[in-house]
Amino acid sequence: MKYPFIVILIALTVLGCAQNKNTSVAISSDNTKGYTVQTVVSGLDNPWGMTWLPDGSMLITEKSGSLIHYKNRRKTEVQNIPDIYVRGQGGFLDVELHPNYAENGWIYFTHSSSEGSGEGGNTKLIRAKLEGNSLTNIESLYKAEPNSRRGQHFGSRIEFDNDGFLYFTVGDRGNRDVNPQDITRDNGKVYRLNDDGSIPEDNPFVNEPNAKKAIYSYGHRNQQGMAKHPTSGKIWTHEHGPKGGDEINIIKKGANYGWPIISYGVNYSGSKFTEETERPGMEQPVYHWTPSIAPCGMDFVKGGRYPEWEGDLLVGSLKFDYVELVKLNGETVIGREKIADGIGRVRNVKMGPDNLIYIALEGQGIVRLIPK
Repeated sequence: MKYPFIVILIALTVLGCAQNKNTSVAISSDNTKGYTVQTVVSGLDNPWGMTWLPDGSMLITEKSGSLIHYKNRRKTEVQNIPDIYVRGQGGFLDVELHPNYAENGWIYFTHSSSEGSGEGGNTKLIRAKLEGNSLTNIESLYKAEPNSRRGQHFGSRIEFDNDGFLYFTVGDRGNRDVNPQDITRDNGKVYRLNDDGSIPEDNPFVNEPNAKKAIYSYGHRNQQGMAKHPTSGKIWTHEHGPKGGDEINIIKKGANYGWPIISYGVNYSGSKFTEETERPGMEQPVYHWTPSIAPCGMDFVKGGRYPEWEGDLLVGSLKFDYVELVKLNGETVIGREKIADGIGRVRNVKMGPDNLIYIALEGQGIVRLIPK
């Protein structure tokens, strides 16, 4: 009678190993099509960020440098937006409302800006209010330095945690060997601020000489997805690897996520830039995609409209034109599924106030998935 128990024990051990965080999980396609795709906003070029005002209208950033207010089925271009440095992956990036927007009216934006030292641009965080059809009370909260003429890796996403702290991401700006591992330099970081742009007293590097005091974590490449977990409240991100090695991470105070010292990716040429995938003192991803899917935009399914997906993670794929449903058991990835396969180049995916999934598509607009 012992042998069956041993066999079962071995089988369970193998299954547990197969579900370790970094184990590759095969992806399936959703063939049931338990939803229909409905166009919400058409005629957009590159809708990078989107959020909803209390009246149900939408604010949409176009990477090319405009801000769209979509209300009553009409698109209106908001006036008095900041000067946007548009180059490569840079432009008008994310938008997020303050958690107490109904009381204070603050809206937060990231965009690439030429302000500051050096030629070119870098990522900037601002906040403003919307009055009529114009931004007012514009305040500069953070500007990454120095500027660079490189066109890649500006980030950038914005999220608030349950304590009201503001997080935002800035990519390494293509300078992987200098910026990400150096806490005295901007870029390749997750930053954490108070809602007015001041530095929280308990940020991890406030007492480090010459450190950028706003840094919360470092060793990142280019994070274009960020979301707060609906039950734990933890901040999750994803970031682009090079050729392979896209990552999902849970952000921890003062943690080093390893780029470019450790990585599951290689150079675009196929050559290696590191032999290491792990090192003591550096965080391992919750999951990594190899080959790369080029992730952009993310959110957790919540609200009960898709009960079979509740609590799972939505990630857009720029490269393969689908939304990926990352199935979770706690903080472990146990499955992957393509939904809205072939829909187009996905720039963002978010849950709307109606608890439906909204997908922003380059060269098209914004659609949502309606359960049948």
